[in-house]
Amino acid sequence: MSQNEDMKTLDDPKGEALSSSEASPKAATERHAPREPARQELPQQLYEKRKAVHNKRIDGPFRRFKWLVMLVTLGIYYVTPWIRWDRGPYAPDQAVLVDLAGRRFYMFSIEIWPHEFYFVAGLLIMAGIGLFVVTSAVGRAWCGYTCPQTVWTDLFQHIDRMVDGDRNARMRMDAAPWGPKKIFKRGFKWSIYLAISFLTGGAWILYFADAPTLFRDFFAGNAAFVAYGTVAVLTFTTFALGGFMREQVCIYMCPWPRIQTAMLDEKSLIVTYKDWRGEKRGSVKKAQKNPGEYGDCIDCNQCVAVCPTGIDIREGPQIGCITCALCIDACDKVMAEVGRPRGLIDYATLEDCRREAAGETPRPVWKTLLHPRTVIYFTIWAGIGLALLFALGTRAHVGMTVAPDRNPPFMMLSDGSIRNAYTLKLRNMQGRPRDMVVAIEGLPQASFWTDTINRDEAATSQTVSVPADQTLTMRAYVQVPEGTKPQDFAFSVTAPGEEGESDTEETRLSAPEY
Repeated sequence: MSQNEDMKTLDDPKGEALSSSEASPKAATERHAPREPARQELPQQLYEKRKAVHNKRIDGPFRRFKWLVMLVTLGIYYVTPWIRWDRGPYAPDQAVLVDLAGRRFYMFSIEIWPHEFYFVAGLLIMAGIGLFVVTSAVGRAWCGYTCPQTVWTDLFQHIDRMVDGDRNARMRMDAAPWGPKKIFKRGFKWSIYLAISFLTGGAWILYFADAPTLFRDFFAGNAAFVAYGTVAVLTFTTFALGGFMREQVCIYMCPWPRIQTAMLDEKSLIVTYKDWRGEKRGSVKKAQKNPGEYGDCIDCNQCVAVCPTGIDIREGPQIGCITCALCIDACDKVMAEVGRPRGLIDYATLEDCRREAAGETPRPVWKTLLHPRTVIYFTIWAGIGLALLFALGTRAHVGMTVAPDRNPPFMMLSDGSIRNAYTLKLRNMQGRPRDMVVAIEGLPQASFWTDTINRDEAATSQTVSVPADQTLTMRAYVQVPEGTKPQDFAFSVTAPGEEGESDTEETRLSAPEY
């Protein structure tokens, strides 16, 4: 007996495979069990050899939305480094720049300094919680539309269609023996893959230096070795992952499909096959000959043919489904052609499927999205965003750090007075030079001078000019009268002007114990 016959026998003694809805009326909205015989022994291989997926071209609202998302995301990625942004004569004019040498991150009018890394951490946390929001509301929509692996795979699949033709032509080309025609087409197609991959790696490095300058230096052979190494690595990974591994990345390499199960429940919108309506499957002719015996699914396999990961959505939610909804476009098109209502495959919750199977009206989509868990995720996400905006809007553009000398902690001068030395770092976070007043607070009868100011000019405050968008490091020497005890005090820095920004840093005076 063949394996297919074994499978039929296990599903149904009469030899016909049954869906879960037919096997048990109470299970009308349950997903299908895998159609395979019970295992008698452990498999010899835990990794299944890849079977090439040749998805069919389809048109529909979800496919057009994927086109839009792909154009927007690729446009942002490739164009952003070339956008200019005027920050004045003292700062770079690239709109988005990760300046590793200067330890700055620029995004249009926002400038993040190293001590403000909590903004970056906050954005990363928001990105993670944003994934929770999207997954809880509409399943793996991130995977289906905006994940870089999905975007570049989708682009490469369109290259496949352009060079080899649609699904059947690509399957014939794969099965054909190697010859001049196949070698030419494979070489031409892989050359396009390589060009796109090279542009991907080349665009990435432009975010870390002035784009026009680095572009010229790169092709002139004057760029840093790390630039060439980064482009080589990203070219290879894009070429391999987008060109040859594709759905294997989503199924085997990416952890997100496994994490998402904790964020989905029966109230989450996912791409769902309504088996209570579609089963038992049969052609239009069979349905006409046997009224009432067959469901709406005509078993045309168009939902499988258009799937970029090659899964059968009729077998229920599975790790290979990236929620791209192309199967919905394909199924709706077939239903329109055979005169049956759309929505056999649709975005739906399992709860709504039960309602619809029982003849009730499903909830509106907006009510489905207002799931308590989704609302909680969104509230946390929005709260972090508002906190970051508040911190960004109220931050001062001056700052200071103070580090006292440890060896020696103090010096006794010939007149009996005591001197401490400190290293001060003054931050000017504006795009223009600023005069700042540095003063001592909480230390009576003390005075100080710096390595650029004579001791004769010692006072309780000093005015220092700090260059635009820089940190000025200087030495400060604090002198107190004989008999002063060890105590805490503070340095303050103030930038006179309309803003009146200031910062205070506490430190300690070292002195003998009298």
